[in-house]
Amino acid sequence: MENVWSRPRRAPRQTLTLERIVAEAVALLDEEGVTGLTMRRLAERLGTGSTTLYWHVRTKEDVLDLALDAVFGEAPLPAARPGDPWHEPVRALMGAWRSALLRHPWSATVLDRPLLGPNALARTEFLFQTLIAAGFPAPGGAAHSLAAFVTGSVISQVTWQERAGEEVDVFLRERAGGWPGLAAHGLAPEWDATFAEGLGYLLAGMERARS
Repeated sequence: MENVWSRPRRAPRQTLTLERIVAEAVALLDEEGVTGLTMRRLAERLGTGSTTLYWHVRTKEDVLDLALDAVFGEAPLPAARPGDPWHEPVRALMGAWRSALLRHPWSATVLDRPLLGPNALARTEFLFQTLIAAGFPAPGGAAHSLAAFVTGSVISQVTWQERAGEEVDVFLRERAGGWPGLAAHGLAPEWDATFAEGLGYLLAGMERARS
């Protein structure tokens, strides 16, 4: 399977490095989103021509893969502390992963791609090793559940904040008779608290399954 990670990395050309390309791509995506990212716009921001840019990356998809992996790299790997319960580093990693994605809301729209970059794989490996050490002999299901919870939470929050906001809560309050539970509590949660609570439920269920 060929992708930006499987191709040999090329040497810098005319002082343009892959690191500069990725950093500028992330900045452009933060400002204008995925629709604002084009190879021409990126080359202009880098002060170079398209030919030089294509020396390092072939397509916009390459750039998105690289930029998304850079975002994953913003989530630090938790320090191993002997005696800590297994779920503490998992909780820390999931929280850091969520925070990194939320700092770059465009990332929520490209999470459907294979996460094969070194930063994403390093964090997945850390998660697998932590779960194996905790007694999960086949950690894939647990790791997938945690990853799906984080990405689902991020996508829900970004989508809500960009498209819905308070209008949905107003709609529900005006029709409280039909949906009393939703009208009372709303659909827009306290995002941080709700994430922490939901992650706690998930980890507690995993602990019971492990026992």
